[in-house]
Amino acid sequence: MTVPRRYNVRVGMWRSPALAEQCVREALGILVLFASAWAGAAEPTEEWRTHLAWQLALDRAGFSGGILDAQVGPKGRLAIREFQRARGLPATGGFDAKTAEALGVDPEKAVGTYTVQPADLAQLGPLPKTWPEKAKLSRLAYPTLDELLAEKFHCSRALLARLNPGKEVAQLKAGESLQVPAVAEAPPIARAEALDVNLAEKVIRARGKGGEVVGLFHCSIAADKERLPSGQATVVVISENPAYTFDPKMWPEVKDVAQKLTIPPGPRNPVGLCWIGLSLPGYGMHGTPMPEMIGKTGSHGCFRLTNWDALRLAKMVRVGTPVRFAGAPAAKPEAAAQRERH
Repeated sequence: MTVPRRYNVRVGMWRSPALAEQCVREALGILVLFASAWAGAAEPTEEWRTHLAWQLALDRAGFSGGILDAQVGPKGRLAIREFQRARGLPATGGFDAKTAEALGVDPEKAVGTYTVQPADLAQLGPLPKTWPEKAKLSRLAYPTLDELLAEKFHCSRALLARLNPGKEVAQLKAGESLQVPAVAEAPPIARAEALDVNLAEKVIRARGKGGEVVGLFHCSIAADKERLPSGQATVVVISENPAYTFDPKMWPEVKDVAQKLTIPPGPRNPVGLCWIGLSLPGYGMHGTPMPEMIGKTGSHGCFRLTNWDALRLAKMVRVGTPVRFAGAPAAKPEAAAQRERH
């Protein structure tokens, strides 16, 4: 099959970031349509609810298993193992009774009902495709209601479609209700005395005073291995709802911008809703305008998290918190590397 030119890109280093975002949104929209069609044909199974309940419990505990999609995969199994180690349980990564009790897993309470609020609709707005157009706005809002609700409930848009067969979530009005993952308010957040970034696993481990893991966060890392940091750094700034300075020198693939631009804050800002700046110039941990792509695409060098994970991590650290980098991603087979180069 011939790949359309706009998709013919190196992973994480798109020729046109704006076009990349458009392509990803189109692809995710197709997945939503498939999920909606599937949902109309079958009710959620007991296994489905069990997986969602485990993901919810891990999310509440601060051990991210990835975006909620009712499918516990490798990210979820890693989160379970880390939680088990932290609680002195056998680190199997499995759905055992003692771990379920410690996490408070409850499949019967995995799904709840939410009523769309006027305040939700007030957070929607246009999302221009080019950097100059984005710079003209005062805020980069959610472009659609289903994106807003998916982020509010830490899940994929496809999961919302699956939970609400026959409903067009993006078209709901204030006062209308839908089924959502029962995301609960997190308990008091532990203080992180240090952060360990494992580049091979693409995870950030927050460690407590005794070195124990008190939080686990999945992230995207630099697509270019030469931009992967090593050694140590420290947190130097923590900023919620930041603006972003677009410097064309840092984006060589962008050809139509010649000067720096200030990109307004908002959930679809390039660094999302939170920026945790590091002592390495130009490096930080931050949110993202596309949470469903965490760990699937590469960055220009920073560490991208979902907005909700970035905000949670920001509450765990302080200026001066040490950050350690370890582990290098495994070299890709030549065939895969060749595909990325073209």
